[in-house]
This record gives sequence, C-alpha cells and structure tokens, in this order.
Amino acid sequence: MKENLPHVVIVGSGFGGLHAARVLAGKGVRVTMIDKRNYHLFQPLLYQVATAGISPHEIAYPVRAIFQQQKNFEFVMARVWGVDFARQVVLTESGEVPYDYLILAAGASVNFFGNPSLEQNALPLKDVSDAVTVRNHVLRMFEQAAHEMDGRKRQALLTFAVVGGGPTGVETAGALSELIRLVLRKDYRKINVENVRVLLLEAAPFILGGFPPALQAAARRSLEEKKVEVRVEAKVSNYDGEKLMLESGEVIPTRTVLWSAGVRAASLMNTLGLEQDRIGRVRVLPTLQLPNIPQVFVVGDAAYLEENGKPLPMVAQVAMQQGRHAAQNILAALAKQPLQPFRYHDLGSMATIGRNAAVAVTFGLQFRGFLAWFVWLVVHLIGLIGFRNRLIVLINWAWDYFFYDRAVRLITRE
Repeated sequence: MKENLPHVVIVGSGFGGLHAARVLAGKGVRVTMIDKRNYHLFQPLLYQVATAGISPHEIAYPVRAIFQQQKNFEFVMARVWGVDFARQVVLTESGEVPYDYLILAAGASVNFFGNPSLEQNALPLKDVSDAVTVRNHVLRMFEQAAHEMDGRKRQALLTFAVVGGGPTGVETAGALSELIRLVLRKDYRKINVENVRVLLLEAAPFILGGFPPALQAAARRSLEEKKVEVRVEAKVSNYDGEKLMLESGEVIPTRTVLWSAGVRAASLMNTLGLEQDRIGRVRVLPTLQLPNIPQVFVVGDAAYLEENGKPLPMVAQVAMQQGRHAAQNILAALAKQPLQPFRYHDLGSMATIGRNAAVAVTFGLQFRGFLAWFVWLVVHLIGLIGFRNRLIVLINWAWDYFFYDRAVRLITRE
C-alpha cells in the first residue's frame, strides 16, 4: 500500500463504516478501519441469538475476511478514546492514528434514560455478548422453575417482560413466546406453559411507532395470538431484579426484564466537544461534515441530520446510505469537485412477529402476514455477509419452521 496516498480513517465496523469502506475500494486512498471488535455484526438478527434460533457466529463476520481482497484497506482492533481535530489524529488505546479524512461511524449504545436500577438489572440487547446473556438467562429461569416448589417464586421465574414496543421489542417478544410455547414446553414437561407470561410494555399509546396504524394493529393482534400480553401506556419506573414497577403504581414480580426501549449515540461522541442532541448525536451539515471541520464526516446513529423538519431515524438503512455518501463526498473533495448534500431514500420498514407473521411497509405499500414474513426473511438473508452464514441461517430457519425446534438451547459461558 502506498504511504503517500491520502489516508481515510473510519471509526466503526458497523453498517455505516462497512459501506463507506466498500465505496473507497480501488480508489487512490489508504483506508484504515478502527473498531474495538474484530467483526461486523448484523444487529437486526441479535434477537434470534437471544431466543436460541441461531448461533452468534452466524450473524458476525470477521472484518479482515470481509475486506480480504481490498488492497487499500487495513484494520486496527483498538478502542477509540477521542479525536484531536487540530492535529488530525484519532486517539486509541494502541496509540495515535493520523488521518487526512475521518469518518465517524461509531454507532449507538443502550439508553436507560438515566435510570440506575434499569441499567444495573435489566438485560440489554445490543451486542453478541448481550444476546448470549439473554439466551442463558431465559434457559436458567426455566431450569430453576422446573424445581421451584414455591408458587409465587416460580411465577416470577416464568414471567418475562420486554420493555420497548419498537421493532426489536416486538420481534423479541414474538420469538420468545414461540420459543416457550413451541419448543421449551417439550423440554420442560413439568412446567405448564399456560402459566408462563411474556409481556411487551410500551410507554406510548401504540407499538411500532412510525408504522401505519393498520400495521400497528395487525402486529398487536399477531402478538396476542401468540399469547404475548401487549401493554401500551405502560411506562417503567424502576426494576430491582425481582419487581418491575410501572409509573401507574403497578408492580410486576419478574426475574427477567429485557430492555429495548431506547438507544443513544456511542459514548465516544461525548468526548469530542461538539454540539449534540438530547441522545448524544452530533449535528452535521447536509454533506455529513462537521461544521467548521470539513475533513471529518459523521454517519449513522452518531449523526444528527434533519430532513423535512424531522431528524433521520437511527436505523441501518440510514447508516448504509450515509456511509456510502460520506465516502463519495471524500472522493469528490479529493477531485476538487463540489460535495453533495445527503438525501435519505426510505426503502420502508418491517418487523416480524414470528413464524408466518410480519408487517412491512415499503414504497407506500403495506404487507402483513405470510407475504410480509417471506419478504422479511429474504431481506435479512441478503443482508448477512458470507455464503456460509446465509446457508446455515437458512437451514436453521427451515428446521425451526418445519420441526418446531431450535438447536441452540445451550447455556454457555460465551
């Protein structure tokens, strides 16, 4: 790799960073990606790891393997502590990395809204380790319940609360209910699954905010058919590990609270001394550059940009498109061409509620039921990196579909 070429540093190996690096392949630049993890994670399927549908390695792929054929690419596995904009260097635990252009694609972290009891006791779902922890925990609850003689303690063990009625919460609640009622009932014959409760708690008056009302209603019906108790206008105030308290004063005895109620920009963004919104996103120009720092671009969940008077959502499609756009603008700057403003092309939204059930809206068209579920399946298979990963996930899904079984019912250390 030629050392005298302009150096583009990308912080983050998520969707935004991945797509930026691909645009720069074969161009007259050096590309260095920095991330604390050595893999790209397909986050939309994390809940399937948490509910024993697939293994962690099926939704994660080594960064070095992804870019094996990209000759102008290097990877540094390190935690990023900050950026010195004046000196144009990224500060990492392994030393300083100089740049000519920088793309910050640091992603998001879990938002507990400043509630220490939830941060300490609720189970988030943001990384592979979180998903494995959730899977282990759910299975341990059944193991303990199988031998618990006290009825009240057993009921708390068998009550699972999912907080947050967005796509992640809806998908997790649906998959968890199916795991319990279609699979675990055969493993734990002493437990009457009719006594197992799966609750979906949402603070707003509806689930799946941003979806059309008809699809919100369809998703709720599908969840309730799967024995999920959907509770709207149910804002959580506290959780001590044994009792979940709502603002209404209701107390729900449970040993399991899965938290999917919010995200905020990665903590790195708090160290940069830049203007942020209430959830930590950094305000950027329409070109995705930082104001007054033209060499630095911010994309994905870390960037705050409005379109038609509303902030762009923190979803994978925005990150992918912004990653590509930032890289294209860097190439334009190097060619002394004008930079273009970013325009988001909304390809739609979808959420699955389990086998044969999903809701989707794309290009103004609404889908529900089996058709939406099939579209969801195809889209997510395409999104996985690596033929082997796609094949294994497809086989696992087919096995689950036809035999009502999930192979990854393992309590492991990792």
